[in-house]
Amino acid sequence: QVQLVQSGGGLVQAGGSLRLSCAASGSTFRNYAMGWFRQAPGKERDFVAAITWSSSRPYYVDSLKGRFTISGDNAKNPVYLQMNSLKPEDTAVYYCAASGYYRGNYYSASQYDYWGQGTEVTVSS
Repeated sequence: QVQLVQSGGGLVQAGGSLRLSCAASGSTFRNYAMGWFRQAPGKERDFVAAITWSSSRPYYVDSLKGRFTISGDNAKNPVYLQMNSLKPEDTAVYYCAASGYYRGNYYSASQYDYWGQGTEVTVSS
């Protein structure tokens, strides 16, 4: 059984920062890549960032480059999403996800096998 446990999030004023973390567990799980998605109220779940453990290469949605940073040491340690200069439009439920193998598109939810429980981020103006 694979579990992704998220922590962090909460309420922050515009311009502030938050860090989310996500830890994966499961002895038989080959953790190939991890990603972050977010879902605002009434909207679809959108890609935020991803990282592949073979190269530690990050991927970002263009609109968040420079403000959000995904990081992690390796597949056995937590992955983090550092969010800076937060804006009210960043308000959403944030989900981490883990992928056991490459399916061709880190930006797609279909790339990922397991999902965290989600954590709310609220940015007040």
